[in-house]
Amino acid sequence: MTDRYTDKPFLRFVDAWVLKAIGHLDTPTADYCKAMEPQLRQSFSATGSWTQIVEQQMKFTPELPAQIRQIWEDGKARFEAGNGQPADPVQFAMIFVDRNLQRA
Repeated sequence: MTDRYTDKPFLRFVDAWVLKAIGHLDTPTADYCKAMEPQLRQSFSATGSWTQIVEQQMKFTPELPAQIRQIWEDGKARFEAGNGQPADPVQFAMIFVDRNLQRA
């Protein structure tokens, strides 16, 4: 299996942004994204936090986090009812990004 981020390093931040939107961003990933802010600012000639840079680059609307959270909650409930096991937020984030945010 190839690394998801090898040719698309910004994709790691988009995935992390979705995880943050649904309340499942883990501490190591959050710390990595925070540590990379200076490089992101330089790469994109941007200001702000890593989340703000992702939002600017992807042209996300202010409503998007709440919409993604609603999709996660609805899908999570259906998945768990149908499969009897917990939904994986990382898998959700990757699938959501791949299907809906492919500019990354």
